[in-house]
Amino acid sequence: MHYAIIAAGEGSRLVQEGVPVPKPLIDLDGRPMIKRLIDMFASYKPESLSIIVNEEMTAVQEYLRELAPTLPFPFTLVVKSTPSSMHSFYHVSQTFTSGKFILTTVDTIFRRDDFLRYAEAFDADTECDGFMGITDYIDDEKPLYVDVNPDTMLITAFRDTPSGADKYISGGIYGLTAPALDILRKCIDNGTSRMRNYQRALLENGLKLKGFNFGKVVDVDHASDIETARRFIES
Repeated sequence: MHYAIIAAGEGSRLVQEGVPVPKPLIDLDGRPMIKRLIDMFASYKPESLSIIVNEEMTAVQEYLRELAPTLPFPFTLVVKSTPSSMHSFYHVSQTFTSGKFILTTVDTIFRRDDFLRYAEAFDADTECDGFMGITDYIDDEKPLYVDVNPDTMLITAFRDTPSGADKYISGGIYGLTAPALDILRKCIDNGTSRMRNYQRALLENGLKLKGFNFGKVVDVDHASDIETARRFIES
């Protein structure tokens, strides 16, 4: 399995709220949150890891360069400031080789056991073009609602507003295959600029996506979210 982490955001809200540490280096459980993700990915068949950070995050770049020689799998660091997470995904995808890959953002917090269930299911699947992490824990400022067939968990729509019966939102964990990268390149070429619109494009182009319920996923966007994430990890 190939892995990628988007850590290219500025974390401006955390800075404004007095958090002195760059978001990827915030300590959640005795480790920087980016190291926690790296360790989690290392626990399931890692073939490679790619991480993108922005040009201003010199402390994060230094941390990852020092960490790189200790990693038991190929590691690529991409340093580039981008206008959106979808553009970050595009640039980091240039490092991918053939096979399945799992992508998430550095501030998406989930439990290791849930991740392992997800990775094993995605690895074993032979029918779908992607496994999208979803959650029924809705505590997001601008959630992306996800419609699924309740019998198969195949995704039928991505919505900005709830349809009335929505149970899930996107958890920000993306398990994808080569056809999804072809759609990504087309989206970049035609000016698509948001991950949610990219996900809609996957369905519009006939890709078969399955939703996998992580149970609970926490995003660290504000200073108050740090303690929420710590309690969630410990629970």
